[in-house]
Amino acid sequence: MKILHMRNLSGSLAAPVLVAALTISSGCSKSKGGGHTAAQTAPPTVIVASVNQKTVPIYSEYVGQTRADNTVELRARVEGVLQKVYFREGSPVKKGQILFTIDKRPFEASLQSAKAIAAKAVADLAQAQQRTDVLQAQAQLAEAQAVFTKTDQDVKRLTPLAREKAVTEQDLDAAIAQQKSAKATVDARQANLTNLEAAVKYTIERARAEVSAANARVTQAALDLSFCDIHSPLSGTIGFLQVDEGNLVGRGDATLLATVSASDPLLVDFSVSEIEYLKLTDPETVGHRAGALRFDLILSDESLHPYQGTFRVLDRTVDPTTGTVKVEATFPNPGGYLRPGQFARLRVAVAERENAILVPQRAVQELQGSKTVMVVDAQNMVSVRSIKLGDKSDKDVVVLDGLNPGERVIVEGMQKVRAGIQVNPSTGG
Repeated sequence: MKILHMRNLSGSLAAPVLVAALTISSGCSKSKGGGHTAAQTAPPTVIVASVNQKTVPIYSEYVGQTRADNTVELRARVEGVLQKVYFREGSPVKKGQILFTIDKRPFEASLQSAKAIAAKAVADLAQAQQRTDVLQAQAQLAEAQAVFTKTDQDVKRLTPLAREKAVTEQDLDAAIAQQKSAKATVDARQANLTNLEAAVKYTIERARAEVSAANARVTQAALDLSFCDIHSPLSGTIGFLQVDEGNLVGRGDATLLATVSASDPLLVDFSVSEIEYLKLTDPETVGHRAGALRFDLILSDESLHPYQGTFRVLDRTVDPTTGTVKVEATFPNPGGYLRPGQFARLRVAVAERENAILVPQRAVQELQGSKTVMVVDAQNMVSVRSIKLGDKSDKDVVVLDGLNPGERVIVEGMQKVRAGIQVNPSTGG
């Protein structure tokens, strides 16, 4: 009876023990399975770049706006109907190229009329210069002077004869009367000649003035006729047409027809601070004056203009309200690829830094005012490193403290990792 009781007890304990053993075994099996899954999870892949050390140029960047070197508004300088347009809007034009024609017929008629008036004025001048009235008066005066001379001689001859009673007093009185009459005739004809000479001189001067005025009208008429053909004053790009063919232009104010701007070279205006101005012009840091600087132009799509620009002009004063100086650079623009009014960035090397430690700018993160990078060590473990930055150099930035040459920093995939985890670094091909 006692032995049977013990067996029954053993049987009653064996079932719970077996269930517990099976449970523990199942738990261990699940634990091992979970560890195997974790072991199979691959570390995240990131793009890394090496920290380099080399001598590099230090760049300054500015925001600028393109501007045409020369812009001309084409306006109608005479009144008439716009007859013909010879260009396509927005296209390049050459200096001297004909762009518009205004109806010439009224101006051609005006020119012909002015030429006719000028010819008549020339003829009137020629007639006035002949002086026929003056020549006739001179001949009459000479005739009167001859008569006076004869009568004077008669008086001188008869006077002594009258004293000797060789001639009568009546003969002498008649000679004296003829002398006085001849003298009066000379005086009258001299006065007439003087008046005629003055009148002829006035007539000639007036005729000359008429010739000058007529020639001026011819010149003005020819000038007005020339204004009917409107040519491009420069090579560049022409804008939109402001007036269509067939419209009356030039009445009142000079009608704006179109605007043409020089396209090559193109100017870029930008402003620099006083400190940057000193960097640009200090020969100890730049090595030369601003006139020898070479500017890169970075367009709004981050592409680089293929031609470098040069310094053109520096404003005479610093703007006291902003503390900046206006600067202008000029860039070659063959084909008119760039247009006035575009915004762009200018980059210029203002110094050189020897043995600079460089990190790609895109690797730098800013958190609460401090600059950090994610460093990948030899075991591919990630750590966050605070750094101190200096000047920019192209797409890199100079590191003053916090990194050593040869270390690797993450440039892409930073959002997928955190400090203390392992990563799969790649150089990005």
